[in-house]
Amino acid sequence: MPHSVYIHVPFCAHRCGYCDFTLVAGRDDLVQDYLRALELEIKTALVPPAVPVKTIFFGGGTPTHPQPDELRRLFELVRRTFPHTPETEFSVEANPLDLTEEKLQLLQEAGVNRISLGVQSFSPHSLKLLERDHDPVQIVDVMRRLKPRFENISLDLIFGVPGQTLEDWRCTLRQAIDLEPAHISAYGLTFEKGTEFWTRRERGQLQAADEELERDQYALAMEILPQAQFHQYEISNYARPGFECRHNQVYWSGDEYWAFGPGAARYVGGRRETNIRSVLGWLSRIERGESPVADAEELAPDHRARELVYLGLRRSAGLQRTEFFARTGIKFDELYRDTLKEQIQLGLVTDDGETVKLTLAGRFVADRVAMEFL
Repeated sequence: MPHSVYIHVPFCAHRCGYCDFTLVAGRDDLVQDYLRALELEIKTALVPPAVPVKTIFFGGGTPTHPQPDELRRLFELVRRTFPHTPETEFSVEANPLDLTEEKLQLLQEAGVNRISLGVQSFSPHSLKLLERDHDPVQIVDVMRRLKPRFENISLDLIFGVPGQTLEDWRCTLRQAIDLEPAHISAYGLTFEKGTEFWTRRERGQLQAADEELERDQYALAMEILPQAQFHQYEISNYARPGFECRHNQVYWSGDEYWAFGPGAARYVGGRRETNIRSVLGWLSRIERGESPVADAEELAPDHRARELVYLGLRRSAGLQRTEFFARTGIKFDELYRDTLKEQIQLGLVTDDGETVKLTLAGRFVADRVAMEFL
């Protein structure tokens, strides 16, 4: 039985040009319908856990966008369905300008103990291009109000933004560190098909960052953040000791988890299911008493093995042969001996006989290395 749960809250005031997540913007009239449908989906799919869950994660969309009374109802639904204790890691993604004093109090009373703040940048130019609604001064103010209530705060940052120089990125990293969060995520900007950024790039209206510059920006994060005591425990994630995101580690370890809401993907009993991405389609299916699942698959042993390799290589701790065999019944070297030898020769992975992990050079091309094993 999974001990982790993800809840997708698909509401935003505005869809940013780079965003490919499942959401609706400017449709607050759907929040009550969403809450009813979410309760129905959970009741239909779930055998209530007998013991408290270990992690809860609210993602979006913008989970802090709904009104306080709507959030209160959402938190009450989760409290009734998923028993949790003060030891449960309860994360909520948040937009800085949503965090009024009333909402901060509400989050705290609901048992939320980890805030993932969508900062993205401290550069006014980058914030404007990314279509964010806050400025650097407001980020500082929000952190000032958050810290007395929440010890575990994560800042999300984006590099590779068009027009962002290496020095801009250095300043963003320094300002993030100065705010003393517990965790920092640093993601390279991607142009996803179907987004406004993709369309603008195709029309020549937006120029992607130079590949070498983006590499230098990633290298700078891997240099500066560990110097400030943020350990890089995954390709894009850095944490002070003891503040690694336990919920995301469930994903990266290949463990099981519940997930509910439009576009949500769960892994339970060896079966992976993904809900329909359309918010209106998800609502319609549940209202008709139909399953919201769009795709499902039972993971065969070889598929499970490939997935564990991909996930394991993303983690700084790497992939352990003993654990791999225990979870798949397959010996790692029987499948990957030749590929492993080739990647070692290229200087992209290391192998001490038990653990296989990316080198520093390998982190720059992590997806490409993982594909070689797949």
